[in-house]
Order: sequence, then structure tokens, then C-alpha cells
Amino acid sequence: MSAETSASSSTSETSAGLRSGQLADAAGVNPQTLRYYERRGLLPEPERTLGGHRVYPPDAVALLRVIKAAQRLGFSLDEVAELLEAGRHHHGRDSGGLQARAAAKLAEIDARIADLQVIRAALVEAVDAGCDDLTACATSDCCPLPFTELAIEERRARRA
Repeated sequence: MSAETSASSSTSETSAGLRSGQLADAAGVNPQTLRYYERRGLLPEPERTLGGHRVYPPDAVALLRVIKAAQRLGFSLDEVAELLEAGRHHHGRDSGGLQARAAAKLAEIDARIADLQVIRAALVEAVDAGCDDLTACATSDCCPLPFTELAIEERRARRA
């Protein structure tokens, strides 16, 4: 095969899709992420050229962007996989499960925010009280840090 024929063959092999580097650049991820997502089942295994290069369909860019957006919204990769699977198999039904899962994620985030607000308030009190030594503060009656409450909660958790 001549170099000219080889070059045109290589061009036609990738004209229907994107090589790993092209897809990674277009989706804003690195090529190792593509292989990882393939192993996790998030990204379908691509076709290969005669030379063994992966060739992804153009819609893989949108799929990767969906995965990354879902992660930014707080969904784990396992949760993203479940959402994608539900979406693939809802076959005309109204929902792929996003509404219920988004509502559950909101409740989880609200709980984390509430926990962080409690932590923040305790830290503000510690700063305002001038706490500078954790050990000394833990033995002081005027320490605002919740050492006693944490110990009680830990004992309760062990009993349960």
C-alpha cells in the first residue's frame, strides 16, 4: 500500500468518528478518563480502526459532557451510571428517574449544608473565644468546641 493510499485510508477510518485525543479535547477530559469510563460502563466501547485506534461516535462528546455535568451536581459515578441506564431503558415512559434522584440529591445536599453550618458556627465561636490550643481548650469549661457532645454521639453510635 502506498503512503498516499495509507493516508486516505486513515482519514476515512476516522471521518465517521473521533479518536481518543480528539474526543478528550472536545469534551474537556483527559484520554485516561475515556478508558476509565469505558471500564465502568459509562462510555460504550468504541469501534477500532484497522490500526487498532479507538474511534468514538460524535455523540460521545455530549455523553461525556452529561457525565461531567452530573458529577458537578454532586452525583457519584455510580449514580451517574444508574441515571444513564435508567434513561436508556425508559422506552417511551415519561421519566428516566432524574426527578426522584435529583430530589434525593437535594435533600442530601441540604443535610450537608446544615452540618456545615453547625461546624462553621462552632469554629466562629472558637475563633471569637480565642482558642489557640486544642488540648487546653478541650479541658476548659468555657471552650465552645463540642468535645463533650462528640464523645456522647460516638458512644451512642457504637451502641447502635
